[in-house]
Amino acid sequence: MSTVPIYEIDRIIEEQLQAMAATLRHATIKYYRTQSNRFLRYLHTNYPDLEVPGNIKRNPHILGWLRSMTEENPPLSNRSRRAGIICVRRLLDDLADNGYHIADRLILSQDLPPRDLYLPKPLSPEVDQLLNDQLRQTDDLFTNALLLIRATGIRIGECCRLDKDSLRHLGENQWALHVPLGKLHNERWVPVDDEARNIFKRILGIISLAGPHQSDKVDPKSVPLLLLPNGKRVPNWRLREALRDAAQKANCPHVWPHQLRHTYATAMLRAGISLPALKEILGHRDIRMTMGYVQVTQNDLQREYHLARQKMAAVHSVPKLPNPYAPETANSPILVICQAIDAVRHQIEMYRRQMSDRKEMRRLMPLARRLAKLRSALASFK
Repeated sequence: MSTVPIYEIDRIIEEQLQAMAATLRHATIKYYRTQSNRFLRYLHTNYPDLEVPGNIKRNPHILGWLRSMTEENPPLSNRSRRAGIICVRRLLDDLADNGYHIADRLILSQDLPPRDLYLPKPLSPEVDQLLNDQLRQTDDLFTNALLLIRATGIRIGECCRLDKDSLRHLGENQWALHVPLGKLHNERWVPVDDEARNIFKRILGIISLAGPHQSDKVDPKSVPLLLLPNGKRVPNWRLREALRDAAQKANCPHVWPHQLRHTYATAMLRAGISLPALKEILGHRDIRMTMGYVQVTQNDLQREYHLARQKMAAVHSVPKLPNPYAPETANSPILVICQAIDAVRHQIEMYRRQMSDRKEMRRLMPLARRLAKLRSALASFK
């Protein structure tokens, strides 16, 4: 009976992963362990005599491992290779910081493959409407959760972690959804409209009709919004299944939950929201992340260009005052004054249309009326 050999390097890597678990999330540590195991399998297969991390060299160990990732079948994407390299580099750097003798410059920045730049994949208006109608027609816990994702742009994991008191009233007609700590370890407030509020209320109604739940491992201080009959939170895969079924019934192409977030972001930008505001709503750390969610088509560019040109024309359009010494008005000084008053009234009106303060706009109205009366009185002298 053969036994699996126990390598010293495996034990050292595992101890480092356990130390990292004190500050990183369980899912992150699990990912680090997966990547480190792939790296160790390569070393054990090709260099079985390698026992400690201090014996790792850039050539042949690291370069051979990098080359092996490019030769895998099926091939790894640049994103997967990049993530694996970063994980192994972090482990080796931490081992060096903890006193292990690790050679310098084992993994260099040029070893990282370029990032894959994908176009955003928002739903087309037709598919978005078909899917929305199907979800509303089904009207159960899972489909309403998907509608809430589409109406707020939150991630699927964030939706599953919402509490019953996540919807908060901020005064007057202002409401916001409190999104708990998520993918980027931050929490935020997402403004919501009446549609999102109604979806949230429908979910509460569905939960109440289902009767009391026997909560399992749920914090009594916060009651989850999405609960199964057994008292556990709704897992992500249940929402993915519900979205897949709804897309099939609506005769739509396959839809991923994250496309609902892409669609929300693109629709908000087209409606006029600024990128910094959208960044905060989506919970991004860098505005470059927000740009990745936005689909700017040629039609969008054309529309924005012509709107900008129209605004420029309105701002720089200055009416010409009549020349008092023009031949057609030289013998009619009253007419010259009336034309000058008309030009002033026109300028005031153009200025008023560009104002955003309604109080200031109202202050201009009496002045315009006085000029109209003066114009009428002067005209009677013709």
